[in-house]
Amino acid sequence: QVQLVESGGGLVQSGGSLRLSCAAPGSIFSGATMGWYRQAPGKQREVVATITSGGSTNYEDSVKGRFTISRDNAKNTVYLQMNSLKPEDTGVYYCWLPYGLDNYWGQGTQVTVSS
Repeated sequence: QVQLVESGGGLVQSGGSLRLSCAAPGSIFSGATMGWYRQAPGKQREVVATITSGGSTNYEDSVKGRFTISRDNAKNTVYLQMNSLKPEDTGVYYCWLPYGLDNYWGQGTQVTVSS
């Protein structure tokens, strides 16, 4: 079982910033693609950003230019820096790691952006 440990959510005003962190097992982190998904109330979970083991990144259109995904292989941690937050960014954010035939998820961290 792969355990992902998230931290960093919270309540912030519109225009503010938050940084999410997700720690993964060192034995698989360096070679793994990782990402962040979010789920807003009443909506399906959607991908926010992904980063490959080589550092290539992709972003959902609504967060481009505001969010930055990065990874620190020495700390086995992936980050999501979220700037210029909007109320529509509100939701539960999940760290994601595809490994083998399985998808592994963090426990989820709540991000709430007030207007």
